[in-house]
Amino acid sequence: MDVTAGEGNEGDTFWDPSNCTGTPYCPPRCPRFVDKFGEGLVIRPYEERDWDALNEMYRDYAREHRSMGLPPVGDVYIADWLTGLVDHGRNFVAVDGDRIVGHITYVPREGPEPELAVFVHQDSHNRGIGTELCRHVIADAAAAGLDALILHVAKENRRAIHVYLGLGFEVVESESTDTKMRLDLDQSVLAKTRTTPDVGERPGVRGVGQ
Repeated sequence: MDVTAGEGNEGDTFWDPSNCTGTPYCPPRCPRFVDKFGEGLVIRPYEERDWDALNEMYRDYAREHRSMGLPPVGDVYIADWLTGLVDHGRNFVAVDGDRIVGHITYVPREGPEPELAVFVHQDSHNRGIGTELCRHVIADAAAAGLDALILHVAKENRRAIHVYLGLGFEVVESESTDTKMRLDLDQSVLAKTRTTPDVGERPGVRGVGQ
């Protein structure tokens, strides 16, 4: 199963999108991403061929990094959960070489204010992948004409809350264990995210990201 991020000989420098201005045929946000270590990845819509690799990512997901019961534990529960996300949501994956290392979804895909959830494999934390996945979904949802995105995050996960605030989300409700956040998807949001990932957005510069 091929889920590769790009072609090239071993040792080649991955294409750097910093100076790319895009074309009218590009997706809402450039799929190429260079992390803070200079490693290249591709962030693209989920495809049917990704099923096994995405399941494998979640089977290997460390229990201590699970939050609010997600992702679920056990092959059957993972498969059932992913089936629902694939059938009803809009999904993107982060591909590093031949591995899927991140996944983001918003559900339902056609709802005016769908709920967002993002997961990055523990071996790929601190590279900015989670933040870039969020930017992709924000650009995609804004381009689709949705009104807003919402999310729920564990109240003690201050790092994630900080990242979401930096992306423009606002706290709209706070319970004893979780915080609800919302992002209005107006034209200013689309203008800010519908670009190539420039140097100013890189995790090494802003110091945020999973």
